[in-house]
Amino acid sequence: MAFETKRLLGFGDCDPAGIAFFPGYMRLLVSVTEEMFAAFGAPWPAMMRERRIGVPTVKLDLDFAAPGFHGDELTFQVSLSKLGGSSADLRHRVATGDRLLWSARQVLVATSLDSHRAVHWPDDIRAGLAAHLEMNDARDPAA
Repeated sequence: MAFETKRLLGFGDCDPAGIAFFPGYMRLLVSVTEEMFAAFGAPWPAMMRERRIGVPTVKLDLDFAAPGFHGDELTFQVSLSKLGGSSADLRHRVATGDRLLWSARQVLVATSLDSHRAVHWPDDIRAGLAAHLEMNDARDPAA
Protein backbone atom coordinates (compact mmCIF):
# COMPACT_ATOMS: atom_id res chain seq x y z
CA MET A 1 0.00 0.00 0.00
CA ALA A 2 1.45 3.36 -1.01
CA PHE A 3 1.92 6.16 1.50
CA GLU A 4 0.10 9.24 0.23
CA THR A 5 0.28 12.89 1.23
CA LYS A 6 -0.23 16.29 -0.34
CA ARG A 7 1.87 19.44 -0.59
CA LEU A 8 1.26 22.84 -2.15
CA LEU A 9 3.88 23.97 -4.62
CA GLY A 10 5.04 27.17 -2.98
CA PHE A 11 6.67 30.33 -4.25
CA GLY A 12 10.07 29.21 -2.90
CA ASP A 13 9.84 25.97 -4.91
CA CYS A 14 9.55 27.80 -8.24
CA ASP A 15 11.63 29.90 -10.59
CA PRO A 16 10.70 33.54 -11.33
CA ALA A 17 8.23 32.36 -14.02
CA GLY A 18 6.30 30.33 -11.42
CA ILE A 19 7.45 26.96 -12.79
CA ALA A 20 8.65 24.35 -10.32
CA PHE A 21 12.43 24.32 -9.95
CA PHE A 22 13.95 20.87 -9.34
CA PRO A 23 15.69 21.77 -6.02
CA GLY A 24 12.24 22.65 -4.66
CA TYR A 25 11.02 19.22 -5.69
CA MET A 26 13.96 17.58 -3.89
CA ARG A 27 13.18 19.51 -0.69
CA LEU A 28 9.58 18.28 -0.94
CA LEU A 29 10.70 14.69 -1.63
CA VAL A 30 12.80 14.69 1.56
CA SER A 31 9.96 16.16 3.64
CA VAL A 32 7.50 13.55 2.31
CA THR A 33 9.94 10.70 3.02
CA GLU A 34 10.46 12.05 6.55
CA GLU A 35 6.66 12.27 7.02
CA MET A 36 6.26 8.66 5.86
CA PHE A 37 8.77 7.42 8.46
CA ALA A 38 7.03 9.45 11.19
CA ALA A 39 3.64 8.03 10.15
CA PHE A 40 4.77 4.48 10.91
CA GLY A 41 6.40 5.42 14.21
CA ALA A 42 10.00 6.17 13.24
CA PRO A 43 10.38 9.96 13.32
CA TRP A 44 13.79 10.98 12.02
CA PRO A 45 14.75 13.22 14.99
CA ALA A 46 14.34 10.26 17.38
CA MET A 47 16.05 7.86 14.96
CA MET A 48 19.01 10.19 14.71
CA ARG A 49 19.34 11.45 18.28
CA GLU A 50 18.28 8.41 20.29
CA ARG A 51 18.98 5.46 18.01
CA ARG A 52 21.89 7.01 16.09
CA ILE A 53 20.48 5.77 12.77
CA GLY A 54 20.52 7.86 9.61
CA VAL A 55 18.89 7.15 6.26
CA PRO A 56 21.01 8.74 3.53
CA THR A 57 19.99 8.55 -0.10
CA VAL A 58 22.53 6.48 -2.02
CA LYS A 59 20.74 6.57 -5.38
CA LEU A 60 18.16 8.89 -6.86
CA ASP A 61 16.74 8.69 -10.39
CA LEU A 62 14.11 11.16 -11.56
CA ASP A 63 11.91 11.37 -14.63
CA PHE A 64 10.11 14.64 -15.29
CA ALA A 65 6.88 14.31 -17.27
CA ALA A 66 5.23 17.75 -17.08
CA PRO A 67 5.85 21.13 -15.47
CA GLY A 68 4.39 22.04 -12.11
CA PHE A 69 3.29 25.59 -11.34
CA HIS A 70 3.18 27.81 -8.28
CA GLY A 71 0.01 26.98 -6.32
CA ASP A 72 -0.44 23.43 -7.67
CA GLU A 73 -1.57 20.88 -5.12
CA LEU A 74 0.81 17.95 -5.43
CA THR A 75 -0.14 14.40 -4.49
CA PHE A 76 2.86 12.32 -3.46
CA GLN A 77 2.56 8.54 -3.49
CA VAL A 78 5.46 6.59 -2.04
CA SER A 79 5.75 2.81 -2.23
CA LEU A 80 8.50 0.34 -1.60
CA SER A 81 9.64 -1.93 -4.41
CA LYS A 82 12.33 -3.72 -2.42
CA LEU A 83 13.31 -3.98 1.23
CA GLY A 84 16.81 -5.24 1.93
CA GLY A 85 18.70 -5.88 5.12
CA SER A 86 19.79 -2.26 5.31
CA SER A 87 18.35 -0.75 2.13
CA ALA A 88 14.93 0.44 1.00
CA ASP A 89 14.07 1.06 -2.65
CA LEU A 90 11.35 3.71 -2.73
CA ARG A 91 9.19 4.67 -5.70
CA HIS A 92 7.75 8.18 -5.76
CA ARG A 93 4.91 9.32 -8.00
CA VAL A 94 4.02 13.01 -7.96
CA ALA A 95 0.91 14.35 -9.67
CA THR A 96 -1.40 17.32 -9.67
CA GLY A 97 -4.92 16.10 -10.26
CA ASP A 98 -4.60 13.27 -12.78
CA ARG A 99 -1.50 14.78 -14.46
CA LEU A 100 1.79 13.07 -13.62
CA LEU A 101 4.52 15.65 -13.00
CA TRP A 102 7.45 13.43 -12.10
CA SER A 103 8.46 10.09 -10.69
CA ALA A 104 11.56 8.95 -8.87
CA ARG A 105 13.38 5.90 -7.64
CA GLN A 106 15.22 6.52 -4.38
CA VAL A 107 17.41 4.06 -2.52
CA LEU A 108 17.90 4.72 1.20
CA VAL A 109 20.35 2.86 3.42
CA ALA A 110 20.15 2.61 7.20
CA THR A 111 23.49 3.71 8.61
CA SER A 112 25.09 4.12 11.98
CA LEU A 113 25.68 7.80 12.66
CA ASP A 114 28.70 6.75 14.73
CA SER A 115 30.51 4.46 12.28
CA HIS A 116 28.90 5.73 9.04
CA ARG A 117 28.46 2.12 7.94
CA ALA A 118 25.30 0.32 6.90
CA VAL A 119 23.29 -1.33 9.67
CA HIS A 120 20.29 -3.66 9.51
CA TRP A 121 16.89 -2.07 9.79
CA PRO A 122 15.58 -2.43 13.35
CA ASP A 123 12.52 -4.71 13.45
CA ASP A 124 10.01 -1.90 14.10
CA ILE A 125 11.31 0.25 11.23
CA ARG A 126 11.44 -2.78 8.92
CA ALA A 127 7.79 -3.51 9.75
CA GLY A 128 6.79 0.09 9.03
CA LEU A 129 8.58 0.06 5.70
CA ALA A 130 7.20 -3.37 4.80
CA ALA A 131 3.66 -2.00 5.08
CA HIS A 132 4.39 -0.03 1.90
CA LEU A 133 5.84 -2.92 -0.14
CA GLU A 134 4.39 -3.21 -3.64
CA MET A 135 4.68 -7.03 -3.58
CA ASN A 136 5.24 -9.41 -0.66
CA ASP A 137 7.99 -11.28 -2.52
CA ALA A 138 10.04 -8.08 -3.02
CA ARG A 139 11.86 -8.56 0.27
CA ASP A 140 15.52 -9.42 0.05
CA PRO A 141 17.13 -9.55 3.50
CA ALA A 142 20.58 -10.01 1.95
CA ALA A 143 20.56 -6.61 0.22
